[in-house]
Amino acid sequence: MDRLDAMSTFVKVAESGSLSAASRRLGRSLASVSRQLAALEARLGGRLLHRTTRRLGLTEAGRDFYDRAKRILGEVEEAERALGEAAAAPSGRLRLSAPSLLGRLHVAPLLPEFLAQHARVSVDLTLLDRVVDPIEEGLDLALRIGPLAESGALARKLGSVHLVVCAAPRYLERRGAPSVPEELVEHDCLVFGASADGAEWHFQRGERKLGLRVPARLQANALEPLVAAALGGAGLVRAPCWQVGEHIAAGRLRRVLAEYERPAAPIHALFPPGRPLPTKVRAFVDFLAAHWAPPPFDCPVIEGRHRDGPTARTG
Repeated sequence: MDRLDAMSTFVKVAESGSLSAASRRLGRSLASVSRQLAALEARLGGRLLHRTTRRLGLTEAGRDFYDRAKRILGEVEEAERALGEAAAAPSGRLRLSAPSLLGRLHVAPLLPEFLAQHARVSVDLTLLDRVVDPIEEGLDLALRIGPLAESGALARKLGSVHLVVCAAPRYLERRGAPSVPEELVEHDCLVFGASADGAEWHFQRGERKLGLRVPARLQANALEPLVAAALGGAGLVRAPCWQVGEHIAAGRLRRVLAEYERPAAPIHALFPPGRPLPTKVRAFVDFLAAHWAPPPFDCPVIEGRHRDGPTARTG
């Protein structure tokens, strides 16, 4: 006999005033309720109820047992509720990775607020500029920019980002703005990458796609020094809107070849499959989605036509 279940049945019978009313409330047969009460009385060694043809009444022992049973069932229910809330609350160590620039600019600055909201969560953030498989590397979550290759990971799209070509006004005044991508071979390009012969920049206009290898006047394996060089008038840089948007809005950089920009690259959160999503992961992804809506990744709209290039548009 399940003692708590029998105790609960007795309380329902006592409060309902009859076995038939209690059986309806419990969704069980009258015979089942009657057998359970009889088994409970046999276990306790005394009668709990006075049975008459019209209704049931509590014996003195029944009244005492009812008060105790009601209190015990309430405490059990409260314990279960508290345990359920604790299980539902985000907790534990959240292991996540992000591309370096995205992580520095748009993830790390949000972490203090997230940690303040979720006192039982700790975060292990790794910044990596390579494709990360959350399954192979034991991560709870990996942020990735670009199309997703086939894998066993689950994904949720959180935003997108454009790459734009821009330069300081003084550089464009000195050298002129390229009107088509092919003219970049005559310009000083500030290139992100490790190849000794420059890098391939990709463009698109309508259905036409173009991959163009540009000469590297300055090359680095991080975008920050390249953007700094562009601000200093050293040449043209191709960078994510989230890194140069404020400079474009302030006029420190001008966007060129806007009509040749490729569609935005998606930003996804990837999770290992095969198990329910932990509350700490769900909480963090929802937190990012709320802070990235509207996404902070697009360049501002620039109205009008620059004398050194076509009208820029929103990325």
